[in-house]
This record gives sequence, structure tokens and C-alpha cells, in this order.
Amino acid sequence: MVEWMLQIADHNGGFLSPIKVPFRGKVSSSAAILLISVALASSASAIQKTEAPQAPGAAAAKAVGTIRSISGNSVIIRGVGGGEATILIQDSTRMVRTAPGQKDLKGATPIQLQELQAGDRLLVRGQPAEDGKSIVALSAIVIKGADIAAKQQQEREDWQKRGIGGLVTATDPASGTITVSISGMGGSKTVAVHASKDTIVRRYAPDSVKFDDAKPAALDQIKTGDQLRARGTRSADGGEMTAEEIVAGTFRNIAGTVISADAANNSLSVQDLLTKKAVTVRINGDSQLHSLPPMVAQRIAMRLKGGGAEGSQNGAAPSQSASVPAPAGERTGAGNGRADFQQMLSRMPSVTLDELQKGAAVMIVATEGSASGQPTAVTLLTGVELILTAAPDSGKAAMLLSPWNLGGADAAGGNQ
Repeated sequence: MVEWMLQIADHNGGFLSPIKVPFRGKVSSSAAILLISVALASSASAIQKTEAPQAPGAAAAKAVGTIRSISGNSVIIRGVGGGEATILIQDSTRMVRTAPGQKDLKGATPIQLQELQAGDRLLVRGQPAEDGKSIVALSAIVIKGADIAAKQQQEREDWQKRGIGGLVTATDPASGTITVSISGMGGSKTVAVHASKDTIVRRYAPDSVKFDDAKPAALDQIKTGDQLRARGTRSADGGEMTAEEIVAGTFRNIAGTVISADAANNSLSVQDLLTKKAVTVRINGDSQLHSLPPMVAQRIAMRLKGGGAEGSQNGAAPSQSASVPAPAGERTGAGNGRADFQQMLSRMPSVTLDELQKGAAVMIVATEGSASGQPTAVTLLTGVELILTAAPDSGKAAMLLSPWNLGGADAAGGNQ
């Protein structure tokens, strides 16, 4: 059980008593942000106006979640960790609708039970029902699912327009500057990303492929070799960016041959060309498994033969891909001057673990993995024999996917 302590500001600069919001299961950073934004929207005067008087000594109950179903006055919501709660809406329940990201309820409008729909977000304050399983709502704040989708679409467009992604080549936390190398078909470009105290910085969890699970982080946690995405304002020459948001993480690039595939346990054992050791990688529902068409593999191999393995860092490989889920659905495309490998990848034939035969060549982007757990595959490509053969140094073959990482996946996690 996890309890989020939410403190709500009043109009006089003080604070109400903290609100405890219980959840069962995993709580992601993006969900925390949503909870905080909803809590901040609940000013003291608004809460006082929307709540009915509570009997002395009555236990308080709070819940936050997405509406799953509605039956009569009974609303079932699902929390971030998957746990469900039943909310009983009374005639006396005061409900208001607000927009995502609002910090007060000045623009909130009344909303009726019949206007609620599955997919809407609900923050409820009330008291336990007599059955001990439900919450009788005294007040509720609603964020419509359509409003959330519209905000996510705006974020997707903004990441597409103002986002960059690449490999970290240098860090200077003292000055707040991260140097990133962005590789494309036409070569590589270095961008200095500047962060301020207002920049939102997150880091991918070591055992998760979801952007939803990225956690708040300090700038000094970003290190050379990390893969990074940033959104903000670029200079006229494109060589600098003032970042509003940064997300970074360490991902493993594995090139090798299949030792065995275990579909029952969703795992794959690979002989790593770089370490010459066996590596076991987990496969889950978020892992993308594709077969590289021979013609595509041949084109990449020809570029490698012409420029060597280092050429992959200088435009030999097909630019920045979406091997790793990126924030808010940001994509690379013609507008960024780089090929959109994610769109190409989505058109490649999918494969299953059962189809990966012993000896098959594979290239994998995987999570770093926790100390006690195996890395999880983000993207796996098979049909890459020509590419691995073309690389003059088999050890460097493991880095061929690096320029593709974090190049623009569909929205993930909390952005869904």
C-alpha cells in the first residue's frame, strides 16, 4: 500500500491538512504528477464550498482514479496500480469539472452524474459507506477523458516540433549543460542542452521500458553514454537548446546470436558479441520484435562496409529510431531532417519468440536491468546477419542501434 500525501494551498498562502491518497500497486511518476496537479487545483475555498458537512468523528476517505464503469449512482474507478474503488454519488455530492493542469478551481464548472463517462479522471473526497467497501462522495473533481486526450495530443505535437534526441557525450551539471550527439542519415550534429531550475528532469527506471515509469531525477544523474530526449527552444543555428523537459536513461545495446528462446517464460538467451558471454533478456508486452527485410539489411550493410562501424555514428545507420519509448509520442520525421525509423519499424514483419531459432542473428535494445533482475527487451531486430558481418569489429556491432534509440516512439505509459 502506498499513500501519497497531497497538500492543498489556500488563497491566503497557507495549507490545508495533508490528504492521504492510498494506492495498491506501482505508482508511476506521471501519475504522481497528475495527482499533484489535481490536488493543487483544489483550493481551500473550493473544497469548503463543494463538501457537505461531515459528522464529528467520521472517517475521511479519498480516492483518485480513472472511471472504468458507471451503473446508476455507482462509479467504479481504477487507480494507477490497478486497484479499484467504488464511489457512490449522492444527490448532495458537489461535483465540478476542471481542465488538466489547472492550479485552482476558478474556471471549474458544475457537472452532473449523467455527464460522467468511462475514461474520465476523478478525485473524490467523502466517507466510507456502511458496507465498508465503497466511498460515499461528498465532493468530486472531474477531468474529462476527452480533455486529457486533447492535452496529450498537444504534447505530442510539441515534442514533435520542439524535441530532440540522441546520445550524451558530455555533462556539466555545474553549468546545467548536457552535450548530445544526434545522428542522422546526413551525419551527426552536436547540441548543447541547457537546463535551469525550472527544467523537468526524469530518468527511465532501470527495469522498465515505459516512459510512464520514468522518475524525477537530478541533472547530475545524467552521464556520458546515456540516451536523452529534450524538449524546449532551440537556437537559430540548432546548436543549442534551452530545455523545458529532459528524460534520459541507460539502455543496453546487444548484438549476437540466439542460444535459446523460452516462450513459456518469455525470455531469450543470446551470445553477446561484445562480451562473448550469454545474456538472458526478458520479453514482455511492451517489447517490439521485428524482422529486418533483407533489402533494408543490405542497404545498411553497404553503408557499414563503406564507412566502417564508426560510420553508424555518422549517418551509416538509419538515424534516430523509436527503439525506446519517448515522451508524449514524440516522433522524428521529415520536419526534423531525419528519417523516421519508427514508422519503418512499424511496417516490418513482427516475429514471436517461437520464431527465433538457435543461431539467428539479433540486435537488441534493452533496459539496463536492476541488480536483481534481467534486462527487458525494448526492441529486437532479427534478420541482421548482413549487418553484423559488415561491421569490421564485432564488438562495435553492439552499438549499431545506439543512434536509433529514443528517436520517437508512440506515447507510452501515462500518456496513454
